[in-house]
Amino acid sequence: MNQGPDSTNNRILFTGGGTGGHVLPCLPLIEYFRERSWTVSFIGSTSGLEERLLGHVDLNYHGIATGKLRRYFSLQNLSDIFRILYGLVQATRILVKEKPRVVFSKGGYVSLPVVIAAWLQRIPVVAHESDVTPGLANRLALPFLKAVCVNFEETEIRKSVYTGTPVRDSLLKGSIDAGRIMAGITPGNSDQKILLVVGGSLGADSINTVVRESLVNLNPHFHVVHVCGPGKCLSSLEGLAHYRQFEFVAEGWGDLLAAADIVLSRAGANAVYELLILQKPSLLVPLSLKASRGDQIVNAALMQKQGYSQVLAEEEFTAASLVHTLAKMLGSMKEMQFALNRFRPPDALQRIIAVLKKYMRT
Repeated sequence: MNQGPDSTNNRILFTGGGTGGHVLPCLPLIEYFRERSWTVSFIGSTSGLEERLLGHVDLNYHGIATGKLRRYFSLQNLSDIFRILYGLVQATRILVKEKPRVVFSKGGYVSLPVVIAAWLQRIPVVAHESDVTPGLANRLALPFLKAVCVNFEETEIRKSVYTGTPVRDSLLKGSIDAGRIMAGITPGNSDQKILLVVGGSLGADSINTVVRESLVNLNPHFHVVHVCGPGKCLSSLEGLAHYRQFEFVAEGWGDLLAAADIVLSRAGANAVYELLILQKPSLLVPLSLKASRGDQIVNAALMQKQGYSQVLAEEEFTAASLVHTLAKMLGSMKEMQFALNRFRPPDALQRIIAVLKKYMRT
Protein backbone atom coordinates (compact mmCIF):
# COMPACT_ATOMS: atom_id res chain seq x y z
CA MET A 1 0.00 0.00 0.00
CA ASN A 2 3.02 2.31 0.20
CA GLN A 3 3.08 5.29 -2.12
CA GLY A 4 6.08 6.88 -3.76
CA PRO A 5 7.61 10.16 -2.66
CA ASP A 6 5.44 13.26 -2.96
CA SER A 7 7.09 16.61 -3.63
CA THR A 8 4.00 18.63 -2.69
CA ASN A 9 2.89 19.65 0.77
CA ASN A 10 -0.52 18.05 0.27
CA ARG A 11 -0.46 15.40 2.95
CA ILE A 12 -3.25 14.22 5.24
CA LEU A 13 -3.27 11.55 7.93
CA PHE A 14 -6.24 9.55 9.17
CA THR A 15 -6.51 7.57 12.39
CA GLY A 16 -9.06 5.40 14.16
CA GLY A 17 -9.62 1.81 15.06
CA GLY A 18 -11.07 -0.90 17.21
CA THR A 19 -14.07 -1.63 14.95
CA GLY A 20 -14.95 -1.24 11.30
CA GLY A 21 -17.05 1.78 12.26
CA HIS A 22 -13.83 3.63 13.08
CA VAL A 23 -12.42 2.99 9.62
CA LEU A 24 -15.07 2.59 6.90
CA PRO A 25 -16.51 6.16 7.15
CA CYS A 26 -13.02 7.44 6.31
CA LEU A 27 -13.07 5.77 2.89
CA PRO A 28 -15.02 8.48 0.99
CA LEU A 29 -12.68 11.12 2.43
CA ILE A 30 -9.60 9.10 1.56
CA GLU A 31 -10.90 8.65 -1.97
CA TYR A 32 -11.53 12.40 -2.28
CA PHE A 33 -7.97 13.32 -1.34
CA ARG A 34 -6.37 10.50 -3.35
CA GLU A 35 -8.24 11.68 -6.48
CA ARG A 36 -6.58 15.05 -5.96
CA SER A 37 -3.10 13.50 -5.68
CA TRP A 38 -2.70 14.01 -1.95
CA THR A 39 -0.43 11.68 -0.02
CA VAL A 40 -2.69 9.83 2.42
CA SER A 41 -1.54 8.00 5.56
CA PHE A 42 -3.42 6.02 8.16
CA ILE A 43 -2.42 5.10 11.71
CA GLY A 44 -4.25 2.11 13.14
CA SER A 45 -3.49 -0.76 15.47
CA THR A 46 -1.15 -3.68 14.91
CA SER A 47 -4.05 -6.13 15.25
CA GLY A 48 -4.55 -6.19 11.49
CA LEU A 49 -8.24 -5.19 11.50
CA GLU A 50 -7.78 -1.68 10.16
CA GLU A 51 -5.11 -2.72 7.66
CA ARG A 52 -7.40 -5.46 6.27
CA LEU A 53 -10.24 -2.99 5.83
CA LEU A 54 -7.89 -0.63 3.99
CA GLY A 55 -6.07 -3.31 2.02
CA HIS A 56 -7.50 -2.18 -1.32
CA VAL A 57 -6.65 1.49 -0.77
CA ASP A 58 -3.48 3.23 -1.98
CA LEU A 59 -2.09 4.78 1.20
CA ASN A 60 0.71 4.52 3.76
CA TYR A 61 -0.48 2.33 6.65
CA HIS A 62 1.22 2.44 10.06
CA GLY A 63 0.36 0.22 13.03
CA ILE A 64 1.09 1.36 16.59
CA ALA A 65 0.79 -0.13 20.08
CA THR A 66 -2.61 0.44 21.63
CA GLY A 67 -4.18 0.22 25.05
CA LYS A 68 -7.88 -0.21 25.61
CA LEU A 69 -9.72 2.66 27.29
CA ARG A 70 -11.84 1.15 30.08
CA ARG A 71 -14.46 2.83 32.24
CA TYR A 72 -14.00 0.32 35.04
CA PHE A 73 -11.16 -0.84 37.29
CA SER A 74 -8.93 -3.52 35.83
CA LEU A 75 -5.32 -4.48 36.43
CA GLN A 76 -4.91 -4.36 32.65
CA ASN A 77 -5.35 -0.60 32.86
CA LEU A 78 -1.85 -0.38 34.36
CA SER A 79 -0.13 -2.24 31.53
CA ASP A 80 -2.25 -0.47 28.94
CA ILE A 81 -1.01 2.91 30.18
CA PHE A 82 2.49 1.92 29.09
CA ARG A 83 1.16 0.65 25.75
CA ILE A 84 -0.56 3.99 25.17
CA LEU A 85 2.65 5.85 26.04
CA TYR A 86 4.61 3.65 23.62
CA GLY A 87 1.94 4.31 21.00
CA LEU A 88 2.42 8.03 21.62
CA VAL A 89 6.15 7.69 20.89
CA GLN A 90 5.44 5.68 17.74
CA ALA A 91 2.80 8.16 16.56
CA THR A 92 5.21 11.04 17.09
CA ARG A 93 7.83 9.39 14.88
CA ILE A 94 5.26 8.70 12.16
CA LEU A 95 3.94 12.26 12.19
CA VAL A 96 7.48 13.65 11.93
CA LYS A 97 8.00 11.44 8.89
CA GLU A 98 4.65 12.02 7.19
CA LYS A 99 4.33 15.78 7.94
CA PRO A 100 0.56 16.01 7.38
CA ARG A 101 -1.18 19.35 7.09
CA VAL A 102 -4.08 18.02 9.14
CA VAL A 103 -5.10 14.85 11.00
CA PHE A 104 -8.60 13.38 10.80
CA SER A 105 -9.51 11.17 13.76
CA LYS A 106 -12.44 8.76 13.60
CA GLY A 107 -12.08 7.86 17.26
CA GLY A 108 -11.59 4.53 18.97
CA TYR A 109 -8.80 3.67 21.38
CA VAL A 110 -6.16 3.75 18.62
CA SER A 111 -6.71 7.44 17.98
CA LEU A 112 -5.89 9.03 21.35
CA PRO A 113 -2.06 8.80 21.25
CA VAL A 114 -2.13 10.02 17.63
CA VAL A 115 -4.24 13.04 18.56
CA ILE A 116 -1.96 13.96 21.45
CA ALA A 117 1.18 13.49 19.34
CA ALA A 118 -0.27 15.75 16.64
CA TRP A 119 -1.16 18.43 19.20
CA LEU A 120 2.39 18.35 20.59
CA GLN A 121 3.66 19.02 17.06
CA ARG A 122 1.05 21.71 16.46
CA ILE A 123 -0.62 19.71 13.72
CA PRO A 124 -4.36 20.53 13.68
CA VAL A 125 -6.71 17.63 14.41
CA VAL A 126 -10.36 17.32 13.38
CA ALA A 127 -12.33 14.42 14.85
CA HIS A 128 -15.60 12.75 13.94
CA GLU A 129 -18.17 11.39 16.39
CA SER A 130 -20.79 8.98 15.04
CA ASP A 131 -22.85 8.33 18.18
CA VAL A 132 -25.46 10.60 19.73
CA THR A 133 -23.44 10.44 22.95
CA PRO A 134 -19.68 10.98 22.44
CA GLY A 135 -17.34 8.05 22.95
CA LEU A 136 -14.63 8.02 25.60
CA ALA A 137 -11.74 8.47 23.15
CA ASN A 138 -13.21 11.64 21.66
CA ARG A 139 -14.12 13.02 25.09
CA LEU A 140 -10.55 12.51 26.30
CA ALA A 141 -9.17 13.96 23.06
CA LEU A 142 -11.40 17.05 23.11
CA PRO A 143 -8.80 19.49 24.57
CA PHE A 144 -6.44 18.63 21.70
CA LEU A 145 -9.00 19.01 18.88
CA LYS A 146 -9.84 21.95 16.64
CA ALA A 147 -13.34 20.66 15.89
CA VAL A 148 -15.58 17.60 16.23
CA CYS A 149 -17.76 16.71 13.25
CA VAL A 150 -20.94 15.03 14.51
CA ASN A 151 -23.34 12.59 12.92
CA PHE A 152 -26.50 13.83 14.62
CA GLU A 153 -27.68 17.36 15.42
CA GLU A 154 -28.69 16.07 18.86
CA THR A 155 -25.07 15.31 19.85
CA GLU A 156 -23.93 17.65 22.60
CA ILE A 157 -20.19 18.19 22.74
CA ARG A 158 -17.99 21.28 22.66
CA LYS A 159 -16.41 22.30 19.34
CA SER A 160 -19.07 20.33 17.43
CA VAL A 161 -19.98 20.93 13.79
CA TYR A 162 -22.98 19.11 12.35
CA THR A 163 -21.84 17.29 9.22
CA GLY A 164 -23.35 13.81 9.14
CA THR A 165 -21.20 10.90 7.97
CA PRO A 166 -19.96 10.23 4.43
CA VAL A 167 -21.56 7.10 2.96
CA ARG A 168 -19.76 4.90 0.45
CA ASP A 169 -20.91 5.15 -3.17
CA SER A 170 -21.30 1.36 -3.29
CA LEU A 171 -24.14 1.65 -0.77
CA LEU A 172 -25.82 4.59 -2.48
CA LYS A 173 -25.79 2.89 -5.89
CA GLY A 174 -27.15 -0.52 -4.90
CA SER A 175 -29.39 -2.36 -7.36
CA ILE A 176 -32.71 -3.76 -6.13
CA ASP A 177 -32.82 -6.36 -8.91
CA ALA A 178 -29.26 -7.52 -8.21
CA GLY A 179 -30.02 -7.68 -4.49
CA ARG A 180 -33.10 -9.84 -4.99
CA ILE A 181 -31.17 -12.24 -7.21
CA MET A 182 -28.40 -12.37 -4.58
CA ALA A 183 -31.08 -13.11 -1.97
CA GLY A 184 -32.22 -16.12 -3.98
CA ILE A 185 -35.61 -14.76 -5.04
CA THR A 186 -36.73 -16.03 -8.42
CA PRO A 187 -37.41 -13.37 -11.08
CA GLY A 188 -41.04 -12.39 -11.31
CA ASN A 189 -41.72 -12.92 -7.60
CA SER A 190 -41.87 -9.18 -7.00
CA ASP A 191 -44.34 -9.27 -4.10
CA GLN A 192 -42.13 -11.20 -1.69
CA LYS A 193 -40.73 -8.91 1.00
CA ILE A 194 -37.14 -9.20 2.20
CA LEU A 195 -36.11 -9.08 5.84
CA LEU A 196 -32.36 -8.42 5.95
CA VAL A 197 -30.80 -9.53 9.25
CA VAL A 198 -27.34 -8.38 10.35
CA GLY A 199 -26.10 -8.87 13.89
CA GLY A 200 -22.66 -7.30 13.84
CA SER A 201 -19.48 -8.77 15.27
CA LEU A 202 -20.44 -8.01 18.89
CA GLY A 203 -23.98 -9.25 18.79
CA ALA A 204 -24.50 -11.89 16.14
CA ASP A 205 -25.06 -14.89 18.42
CA SER A 206 -28.22 -13.76 20.21
CA ILE A 207 -29.74 -12.34 17.04
CA ASN A 208 -28.85 -15.48 15.09
CA THR A 209 -30.52 -17.68 17.68
CA VAL A 210 -33.77 -15.73 17.86
CA VAL A 211 -34.08 -15.34 14.09
CA ARG A 212 -33.58 -19.06 13.52
CA GLU A 213 -36.16 -19.88 16.19
CA SER A 214 -38.59 -17.58 14.34
CA LEU A 215 -38.15 -18.83 10.77
CA VAL A 216 -41.30 -20.96 10.74
CA ASN A 217 -43.40 -17.90 11.63
CA LEU A 218 -41.40 -15.43 9.55
CA ASN A 219 -41.33 -17.30 6.26
CA PRO A 220 -45.01 -16.80 5.36
CA HIS A 221 -44.37 -13.04 5.41
CA PHE A 222 -40.68 -12.61 4.52
CA HIS A 223 -37.82 -13.98 2.53
CA VAL A 224 -35.12 -13.83 5.23
CA VAL A 225 -31.59 -12.87 4.22
CA HIS A 226 -29.38 -13.58 7.21
CA VAL A 227 -25.81 -12.26 7.57
CA CYS A 228 -24.68 -14.50 10.42
CA GLY A 229 -20.99 -13.67 10.93
CA PRO A 230 -17.82 -15.68 10.22
CA GLY A 231 -18.27 -19.36 11.06
CA LYS A 232 -21.91 -18.84 12.10
CA CYS A 233 -23.79 -20.34 9.13
CA LEU A 234 -25.60 -23.63 9.78
CA SER A 235 -25.37 -26.37 7.17
CA SER A 236 -28.70 -27.75 8.41
CA LEU A 237 -30.44 -24.60 7.11
CA GLU A 238 -28.89 -24.63 3.64
CA GLY A 239 -31.56 -24.92 0.98
CA LEU A 240 -34.39 -23.90 3.31
CA ALA A 241 -37.18 -22.16 1.40
CA HIS A 242 -37.37 -18.37 1.76
CA TYR A 243 -34.06 -18.25 3.62
CA ARG A 244 -30.53 -17.37 2.51
CA GLN A 245 -27.57 -17.14 4.89
CA PHE A 246 -24.16 -15.52 4.46
CA GLU A 247 -21.19 -15.38 6.80
CA PHE A 248 -20.21 -11.94 5.54
CA VAL A 249 -21.04 -9.77 2.55
CA ALA A 250 -18.58 -7.33 1.00
CA GLU A 251 -19.28 -7.05 -2.71
CA GLY A 252 -23.01 -6.71 -3.23
CA TRP A 253 -23.83 -5.34 0.23
CA GLY A 254 -25.30 -2.19 -1.32
CA ASP A 255 -27.50 -4.37 -3.54
CA LEU A 256 -28.86 -6.34 -0.57
CA LEU A 257 -29.61 -3.12 1.30
CA ALA A 258 -31.35 -1.68 -1.74
CA ALA A 259 -33.54 -4.80 -2.01
CA ALA A 260 -34.42 -5.03 1.69
CA ASP A 261 -37.89 -3.99 2.83
CA ILE A 262 -37.02 -4.12 6.55
CA VAL A 263 -33.58 -4.39 8.16
CA LEU A 264 -33.06 -6.06 11.54
CA SER A 265 -29.86 -4.68 13.03
CA ARG A 266 -27.91 -3.64 16.07
CA ALA A 267 -27.89 0.12 16.62
CA GLY A 268 -24.30 1.12 15.99
CA ALA A 269 -24.19 4.74 14.84
CA ASN A 270 -22.80 4.10 11.37
CA ALA A 271 -25.27 1.29 10.72
CA VAL A 272 -28.34 3.33 11.71
CA TYR A 273 -27.11 6.36 9.76
CA GLU A 274 -26.67 4.29 6.61
CA LEU A 275 -30.20 2.91 7.03
CA LEU A 276 -31.44 6.46 7.47
CA ILE A 277 -29.65 7.68 4.33
CA LEU A 278 -31.01 4.71 2.35
CA GLN A 279 -34.49 5.29 3.85
CA LYS A 280 -34.85 1.73 5.12
CA PRO A 281 -37.38 0.95 7.87
CA SER A 282 -35.55 -0.93 10.59
CA LEU A 283 -36.04 -3.00 13.71
CA LEU A 284 -33.18 -2.20 16.06
CA VAL A 285 -31.94 -4.41 18.90
CA PRO A 286 -29.30 -2.29 20.67
CA LEU A 287 -26.55 -3.87 22.72
CA SER A 288 -27.44 -3.79 26.40
CA LEU A 289 -25.52 -2.00 29.14
CA LYS A 290 -23.94 -5.34 30.00
CA ALA A 291 -22.13 -5.35 26.64
CA SER A 292 -21.65 -1.65 25.90
CA ARG A 293 -21.58 1.86 27.34
CA GLY A 294 -25.19 2.36 26.28
CA ASP A 295 -24.51 4.33 23.10
CA GLN A 296 -26.60 1.96 20.98
CA ILE A 297 -29.56 2.35 23.32
CA VAL A 298 -29.44 6.13 22.83
CA ASN A 299 -29.01 5.80 19.06
CA ALA A 300 -31.99 3.45 18.82
CA ALA A 301 -34.19 5.67 21.00
CA LEU A 302 -33.54 8.64 18.71
CA MET A 303 -34.40 6.59 15.61
CA GLN A 304 -37.64 5.39 17.20
CA LYS A 305 -38.59 8.88 18.38
CA GLN A 306 -38.29 10.20 14.82
CA GLY A 307 -40.44 7.35 13.48
CA TYR A 308 -37.66 5.73 11.47
CA SER A 309 -37.39 2.48 13.45
CA GLN A 310 -38.96 0.15 15.95
CA VAL A 311 -36.85 -0.98 18.90
CA LEU A 312 -36.66 -4.16 20.95
CA ALA A 313 -34.48 -4.15 24.04
CA GLU A 314 -32.05 -7.05 24.36
CA GLU A 315 -33.95 -8.33 27.40
CA GLU A 316 -37.21 -8.37 25.43
CA PHE A 317 -35.81 -9.88 22.23
CA THR A 318 -37.46 -13.28 21.78
CA ALA A 319 -38.92 -15.23 18.89
CA ALA A 320 -42.43 -14.18 19.95
CA SER A 321 -41.58 -10.47 20.30
CA LEU A 322 -39.69 -10.49 17.00
CA VAL A 323 -42.60 -11.95 15.04
CA HIS A 324 -45.11 -9.66 16.78
CA THR A 325 -43.06 -6.48 16.18
CA LEU A 326 -42.40 -7.27 12.53
CA ALA A 327 -46.10 -7.91 11.96
CA LYS A 328 -46.85 -4.52 13.53
CA MET A 329 -44.23 -2.90 11.28
CA LEU A 330 -45.82 -4.37 8.16
CA GLY A 331 -49.00 -2.56 9.13
CA SER A 332 -47.25 0.78 9.57
CA MET A 333 -44.80 0.75 6.65
CA LYS A 334 -46.38 3.80 4.98
CA GLU A 335 -45.99 5.89 8.13
CA MET A 336 -42.37 4.81 8.62
CA GLN A 337 -41.54 5.48 4.97
CA PHE A 338 -43.14 8.92 5.22
CA ALA A 339 -40.98 9.77 8.22
CA LEU A 340 -37.83 8.53 6.46
CA ASN A 341 -38.67 10.54 3.33
CA ARG A 342 -38.79 13.72 5.43
CA PHE A 343 -35.15 13.34 6.47
CA ARG A 344 -32.83 15.60 4.50
CA PRO A 345 -29.23 14.46 4.96
CA PRO A 346 -26.44 17.02 4.83
CA ASP A 347 -23.70 16.76 2.22
CA ALA A 348 -21.42 15.13 4.78
CA LEU A 349 -18.40 14.75 2.53
CA GLN A 350 -18.29 18.41 1.54
CA ARG A 351 -19.04 19.64 5.05
CA ILE A 352 -16.19 17.61 6.57
CA ILE A 353 -13.80 18.67 3.81
CA ALA A 354 -14.69 22.31 4.53
CA VAL A 355 -13.85 21.83 8.21
CA LEU A 356 -10.55 20.10 7.36
CA LYS A 357 -9.56 22.88 4.96
CA LYS A 358 -10.42 25.52 7.55
CA TYR A 359 -7.82 24.17 9.97
CA MET A 360 -5.09 22.87 7.62
CA ARG A 361 -1.58 24.11 8.13
CA THR A 362 -0.31 26.13 5.20
